[in-house]
Amino acid sequence: MVSIIVPCYNEGEHIYDNLSVISETLKETGVSYEILAVNDGSKDNTWEEIKRAESFIDGVRDCGYEKNRGKGAAILHGIECSTGDIVGFIDADLELPASLLPGFISKMNEGCDVVIGSKMHQESQVHYPALRKFVSLGYYIMLKILFGLKCKDTQTGIKLYKGDLIRAIGKVQQINSYAFDIEQLALANSKKAKITEMPVEVHYTREGSFSRISLGAIIGMFFDTIKIWWDLRIRKKYSF
Repeated sequence: MVSIIVPCYNEGEHIYDNLSVISETLKETGVSYEILAVNDGSKDNTWEEIKRAESFIDGVRDCGYEKNRGKGAAILHGIECSTGDIVGFIDADLELPASLLPGFISKMNEGCDVVIGSKMHQESQVHYPALRKFVSLGYYIMLKILFGLKCKDTQTGIKLYKGDLIRAIGKVQQINSYAFDIEQLALANSKKAKITEMPVEVHYTREGSFSRISLGAIIGMFFDTIKIWWDLRIRKKYSF
């Protein structure tokens, strides 16, 4: 069983069609699957469209709630609801296309514990502004120093984990912000998990896709990363 979590916030215009695309893509792999659509307190008709999808699209499960908590919290809620041997997540807008999922699942079946998309992979089809590349490189160096992480891109919105591993991590996670990916990967790495990066292609569906994360969010992610390192390495606060 593969569980794919789709965090959704104000995606009403496209979410029904996108869940259909995910379902058809997974169906073609021949695996059993569930698609956990998590409405994160949307202000539009996202939740209604998810409920409609649950009725008409194979594998879709409505796992939503009314109050907006942020993407990290939506994914953690999806992890709690998951039942799969493999658990992953993909962004609801499908800027990272569902067609990537079969290759990621195949890579997991080769013995990986974690498979993550990387926009910095040499085979990825994406164009990065020079400044964004510089920031990403600096962050990669920081994560390597703090956690020994060799991943060049921790923030791309498509990842797969072994189900038992991510559910154990989800129970002790403390970060709901943009740094939740880093916390998950740092905790997986602390358990000697085999983490593999895969190339991605990005289909931009929104104007200003490269600039959706504000400077304040970047600064907050930096301090959250230090907190994760402190709690993991110094305080030994995580136990799972």
